[in-house]
Amino acid sequence: MTIDNFRVQFIQVVPVLIVALGMALVIGTEGIDLSVGAVMALSAAVIPLYIGYGPLPAAILAVLAGCLIGLANGTMIALIGVQPIVATLSLMVAGRGIALLVADEQLKSVIDPGFLALGRGTIAGVPYSVLLALVLVGLVAVLVNRTTFGKQLVSIGGSRRAAELAGLPVKRVLITIYILAAALASIAGIIQTARLSASVPSTVGNLIELSAITAVVIGGTPLSGGQVKVLGTVAGALLLQLIAASLIKHNVPDAYSQITQAVIILLAVYLQRGKAVLK
Repeated sequence: MTIDNFRVQFIQVVPVLIVALGMALVIGTEGIDLSVGAVMALSAAVIPLYIGYGPLPAAILAVLAGCLIGLANGTMIALIGVQPIVATLSLMVAGRGIALLVADEQLKSVIDPGFLALGRGTIAGVPYSVLLALVLVGLVAVLVNRTTFGKQLVSIGGSRRAAELAGLPVKRVLITIYILAAALASIAGIIQTARLSASVPSTVGNLIELSAITAVVIGGTPLSGGQVKVLGTVAGALLLQLIAASLIKHNVPDAYSQITQAVIILLAVYLQRGKAVLK
C-alpha cells in the first residue's frame, strides 16, 4: 500500500474513530448509544443553515444540536429509567427524521473554503481531521484515566447500585456521558460533511453504530461496563478500516464487510465472556 493510499484509509477511519470514542464512554457505564448516526445526520443538516455566519459558528451550532439528542438520551436513561437500548433506539429513528426535516430531505452543497479545509486541509502532510482525532483521543484518555469523573464513570459501569450507595452523582454522570457521546458524533458528522462538500443527512452516519460498537468491543472494552480502553478502541477502529480496505481491494461486496463486522462482534463478546468466567 502506497503512502497516499495509507493516508486515504486513515482519513476514512476518522469519523468511525471519533464516534467510537464516545461509544466507549457509554459502554463503560454499561450502556449503549444507537443514536450516534442520527446525531451525525442532524449536525450535517444544521451546517448549511448557518455556514453563512462562518465555519466556526456553524460547527458550534451543529455540535449543540447534536448535544440536544445526547441530553434527551441521558435524561430518559438517568432520570426516567428507560433502558439505554430503548432510549437511544427511539432517538436513532426520531433524530434521523428531524435531520431530514431540517434539510427539507435534500442534499445541500457546502462550499465555504474554510469549512472544507477541515476535511481536506493538511499541516506538514497530516490532514486536519487526523490531527483533530488525535487530540480527541488524548482528551478522552485523560478524562478516563486522570480525572475523578473518569473514575466515577468506571464505578457506575462496574455497579450502578454500589455507586449510588457510595454517594456518587450517578444521574449527572450518565447524562454528561451521553451528551459527550453526542458531541463527538456531531464532530464526526461535521468532518464527514467537510469531506463530502455537501450535507447528506439521509446517508451520513448510516450503520456507523455497528462500526463504533465493533471497534470498542474488539478494543477490549467489555459490554458489561466497568472499563474503558481508549487505545484499544483506536486499535479496533484501525483494524476495522484495514479489514474493510482489504475486502474492497479484493472486490468483495460491502454487504460482506458488514457481515464480517457482525461476526467480529460475536467473537469478541464470546472471548470476553470466557475471560469473565475464568475470573
